[in-house]
Amino acid sequence: MHRRALDRVFNPRSVAVVGDKKANDYMWLRNLSTFRGKVYSVQIDPEELPGIERLGIENYGSLLDIPQPVDYVIVAVPRTVAPQIISDCIKKQVGGATLFTSGFAETNTEEGTRLEHDIAQMAKEADFNLIGPNCMGIFNPRIGLRHDSGQYSGEGGPVGFISQSGTHAILFSLAGELQGIRVSKSVSYGNGAVLESTDYLEYLANDEETKIIGMYIEGVKSGRRFFQCLKETAKRKPVLIWKGGKGEDGARAAAAHTGSLASVPILWETMIRQCGAIKVDSLEEMIDAVKALLYLNPPSGNRVGLVAHSGGQSVVITDAFTQEGLTVPLLSYRSYQEFASFFNIIGGSYLNPVDISWNVLSTEDLVKTLNILSSDENTDCLVLELCLPFLAQIWEYYPPYLDTLLETLVGFRATCNKCFSIVLIAGQREAEALEIRRKLIERGLPTFPTFERAAKALKKIAAYHRFHRDQD
Repeated sequence: MHRRALDRVFNPRSVAVVGDKKANDYMWLRNLSTFRGKVYSVQIDPEELPGIERLGIENYGSLLDIPQPVDYVIVAVPRTVAPQIISDCIKKQVGGATLFTSGFAETNTEEGTRLEHDIAQMAKEADFNLIGPNCMGIFNPRIGLRHDSGQYSGEGGPVGFISQSGTHAILFSLAGELQGIRVSKSVSYGNGAVLESTDYLEYLANDEETKIIGMYIEGVKSGRRFFQCLKETAKRKPVLIWKGGKGEDGARAAAAHTGSLASVPILWETMIRQCGAIKVDSLEEMIDAVKALLYLNPPSGNRVGLVAHSGGQSVVITDAFTQEGLTVPLLSYRSYQEFASFFNIIGGSYLNPVDISWNVLSTEDLVKTLNILSSDENTDCLVLELCLPFLAQIWEYYPPYLDTLLETLVGFRATCNKCFSIVLIAGQREAEALEIRRKLIERGLPTFPTFERAAKALKKIAAYHRFHRDQD
């Protein structure tokens, strides 16, 4: 794999789609409606030509008939035709191709396995960058190269994503965008017959736009090569790994999905830990940890100052963080003296956790509370609960309160040097929660939907920063 050749694939100036059909509403050609470069169609079925023409896209009977150079090809033909198309790509000197077509080694059939082997051999002998088969290929929002019509375009971000699953690649981009996460470059690579996870990890490790790398992996071909690449990459930028197919049933599902062989979970966990990467176990954990890395100040330790809205919540928020191995210490004597000067709400408490109760009515008192926790020598991180069923009682009586509260939190964040995060409890007010999350993330303040998810994310980034501090 040559970096310059992969640059041509991830940053193409021209793309050809081979085999798009009306049956899927010309999915690939429509996905490319935002692409900044030139788009071509290759289709020989005369019944498909009027629809392609209506899209305003030039169609050719063969890839070889296109007079201009083609950087990237998306192949959506029956599997028996795929070898001929890949052969044409090689003759055309295309930069690389995504083989969307499925039905290869993942079927565990003689024909499927043979076809994948033949295509892989052809590509390897020609030093051709083949992505897939059985995948969605490249997403580069900066140039409008999408693999789903719901994805954004025109502006990228700092997060690269490598995924054997097309669905996970798409969902990470869509769900991540709502959480303030934008992708630099993403690839869904399916069976990985030629290029696999290590190739993409090497590429993104050297990509200047990519500051954080997330990976969904079902299996690797060379464990030693992957280990060395992961170890070197994790020294330079955070790498998060979500391993699919961990149990017996999951391994069987992975084999059926991408033809990946099972591996012992403890080996993966050990490798991730030794390399200083971050282990996650779901899409939600991936998004939460990436969001924490992007927006939170690096925590200097595991000691957390907690602020909750009620006695019951103060108990369960403490449980959530201590169960993840974080500590909720008593504060300094000086902090308790400062609290005693103004904290006089009946039913509230200013031990750690702080049960702020109706003190939240006064944004001035809220900031005093946060400042005391921030300056206390016994805390490394601060976590604030915003409970919407409780807060709604205030903003329904006094509508300007919500905007005042949000601006207050943004102002505090700007002066706080410690790791500060917010847990936004929606209750029955999920619609309002979505809007508040959006307003906060636009101002650089991430939120988490539960105490447990916030605790897991904080634990992961604290361990990551501690590991790399110890290595320096």
